[in-house]
Amino acid sequence: MKKMNSIKKILSISLILILTLSLSSCDEGGNPDPGKTNTGQFAGDWFISLTDTDGDVLVEHALHSTYNTSANDNTMWIDDHENGYYIKCKYTINNDGTFTATDSENILDSGTVTITEGKIEKNAAISKGGHTVDKISFRAHYSYDASGYDILYEGHKRTGFLEDEY
Repeated sequence: MKKMNSIKKILSISLILILTLSLSSCDEGGNPDPGKTNTGQFAGDWFISLTDTDGDVLVEHALHSTYNTSANDNTMWIDDHENGYYIKCKYTINNDGTFTATDSENILDSGTVTITEGKIEKNAAISKGGHTVDKISFRAHYSYDASGYDILYEGHKRTGFLEDEY
């Protein structure tokens, strides 16, 4: 009988301990919302087509990414992951979606890149599957090209839906 009472006591204590631990919170306090970066609304993946200044298509629907820098100071990266014309550089973006870069170091290629006429427009494009998405466009000049030859970039934001993939 003593053994049975001991088992019941151990089970009761174990049950109380399990219930107490499962109902207690692990929250350390403070604000659980880490906040957002000031450029987060412009970040994402994009399918971008590239043409030259003569109108010749160089690349169609190359996947690019835009993302904030660690400085969180209205600078972002454009990165084609070597899918397009080898561009990975920083640019400065304004709250209205316009952006530029002057002689920004190109991490994927030699020299620098100057970006002009940059614009991200909300709900201004249609994806492959027919969804309304954001549009990106800009003109890039690579420093190693002394002839003034520019590459024109235009595309739309990636949705992640299968019917929108290229």
